[in-house]
Amino acid sequence: MTSTTEIKVGEQAPDFKLPGIGGKEHTLGEFRGKKNVVLLFYVLDWTPG
Repeated sequence: MTSTTEIKVGEQAPDFKLPGIGGKEHTLGEFRGKKNVVLLFYVLDWTPG
């Protein structure tokens, strides 16, 4: 099941988890107030075809 959350420009992003390099999971919350976070989405990157 996929859930979506609508946020508006200027609103704080909700906390979420994503896998990092090496398989360790990271949450947005662990970086909040410490570092800037940039997410990049590459469609079909590292997939054959």
